[in-house]
Amino acid sequence: MRLCYPRPCRPTIFHRLTIPVTRFAQNASLVWCDETNHAALIDPGGDIPALMAPIQALGLNLKALWLTHAHIDHAGATGTLAREHTLPIEGPHPGD
Repeated sequence: MRLCYPRPCRPTIFHRLTIPVTRFAQNASLVWCDETNHAALIDPGGDIPALMAPIQALGLNLKALWLTHAHIDHAGATGTLAREHTLPIEGPHPGD
């Protein structure tokens, strides 16, 4: 626990929200830190408005896209989001 004078600060909280996207109802995940409001989307398969709605509603700053693997239902919106928001893409493994 960090100490802030004159009493302890509340701990930083890491949040996750599941966002069902595409006709396959693939679950993308939004993760963020409540201290910085920095966020990442994990497996943004598609339906960009559904992916961006909670980011905007929560006032988050999207910093990265994380891919667990390269199937289209997990990566479909990645290129567009990366280009439109100048985001780095982490993953998937080159063998995937």
